[in-house]
Amino acid sequence: MNEIILTNYKTLHPNMLMDIRILKMNSGESYKILKAEEETAVLLQKGKITLLWDSEEKTVSRKDVFSEGPWCLHVSAGTEIKIGALTDDAEILIQSTHNDKQFPAKLYSPDEAPWNDVCPGKFGDTANRKVNTIFDYNTAPYSNMVLGEVMNDRGNWSAYIPHHHPQPEVYYYLFDRPEGFGASFIGDDVFKITDGSISAIPGGLTHPQVCAPGYQMYTCWMIRHLPDNPWTTRIDDPLYTWLYDAKF
Repeated sequence: MNEIILTNYKTLHPNMLMDIRILKMNSGESYKILKAEEETAVLLQKGKITLLWDSEEKTVSRKDVFSEGPWCLHVSAGTEIKIGALTDDAEILIQSTHNDKQFPAKLYSPDEAPWNDVCPGKFGDTANRKVNTIFDYNTAPYSNMVLGEVMNDRGNWSAYIPHHHPQPEVYYYLFDRPEGFGASFIGDDVFKITDGSISAIPGGLTHPQVCAPGYQMYTCWMIRHLPDNPWTTRIDDPLYTWLYDAKF
């Protein structure tokens, strides 16, 4: 078993206000989560696992993020989750943040988080992608988090046009080939994106991104609501809004 911490509250991007980690498991291994003060989302990215929580048990599988939609278990603080791997190379993303609200646990299926086409044919046909939202303020107002996924067309942009919002956001990237790459723009800074890398985006900074031609890029997007200021929509940079009506 291999646990990779992407963000935490003290040493790794603490301004994201979330604990995010990747769990890689082999068949027969098990892992337990019990957080007294944090809500938690467990998102299957690859493999076959059994989830146990409250008095429920469910076996779920996903070939990979490029082929099938998400299974995600979302629970409130104090709820114990047990994960058992049924295949080798199972990968799970775990997102947590502080939340003292109690709410019923929910297991989201691929049918409840369908992929939707975004910007087909727009911006010179260079920003085509599919997006799903597993939960957000509209569907889970009791949560302090947002969780969703993006699938870029090869060589295309996403999070486009450039936009921002006050709430911090984390992107976690995977590519359909290990040498795949792209670029993440955070404010005036540019970072190379690679398989398994992240972008930690402070509130208020624009954050478009692009993947290299020939590669499909997956992004798991995670937003942390702020007190009395939940994320509900993006704020477009007015310098680029002319692109919505451009024809080229």
